[in-house]
Amino acid sequence: MALFKLRSAVKREPVVATVPRHIAIVMDGNGRWAKKRFMPRVFGHKHGVDALVRTVKASADRGVEYLTVFAFSSENWKRPQEEVSGLMGLALATVANHLAKMTTEGVRIRIVGDLSTVSDKVRAALAQAEAATAHNTRIHLTVAFNYGGRWDVLQACRRAIEAGVAADQLDEARLAQFMALKHAPDPDLFIRTGGELRVSNFLLWQIAYSELHFTDCLWPDFGEAELDAALVAYAGRERRFGGVEAAEPAAAADALTTSGS
Repeated sequence: MALFKLRSAVKREPVVATVPRHIAIVMDGNGRWAKKRFMPRVFGHKHGVDALVRTVKASADRGVEYLTVFAFSSENWKRPQEEVSGLMGLALATVANHLAKMTTEGVRIRIVGDLSTVSDKVRAALAQAEAATAHNTRIHLTVAFNYGGRWDVLQACRRAIEAGVAADQLDEARLAQFMALKHAPDPDLFIRTGGELRVSNFLLWQIAYSELHFTDCLWPDFGEAELDAALVAYAGRERRFGGVEAAEPAAAADALTTSGS
């Protein structure tokens, strides 16, 4: 378990806190952020990319090994065509503008989701991002693109059947080998921005025992302070995984509360 130091708003000694290996984020609020500024929704998505770049760096700096973000859900096709087209174009621009920096900063990018329905150009750009960063190990960034949690479970079942796995041989561990995030441990911490209190069909299988953190912060405004607030909240949780005794101590959060007394 990685450790990092947090500083509270007042001047106190830094507190060493445990860091989750894997954080999953629903990056919500881009459209509302833009609307508040009387701008098109795509304007908010563009600033959301900047927030993602900040969050990847901040997560890596704090010792997070895996970061998974919900970039485009299988339900997002229902949005206005103009917004969908803008999001697809933004995917291309993001790869063009940020891939080199991500590569030099040790970020490994993986794309999960049903890419059969996206354009050849977008699919090629996403494949380029994966290939260019395949050697990196500092932090693993998984981008869920045209992804849905129910789709993930369904495709895993189909792949298991195609692989010839017999019904009496199929258990959780075996099915997990066919899930989209088989390369990563289950998320320890699930963050949703934008004030909504739901998981929206994201990583339904993988977040069974994740700690949930909801914030009213709209995604384009998300930064180090919001990330640290989520990490402090996480450090104070007792993760029992269905048992009685806590799996991890909450001493770090207790220390943060008492350090000013």
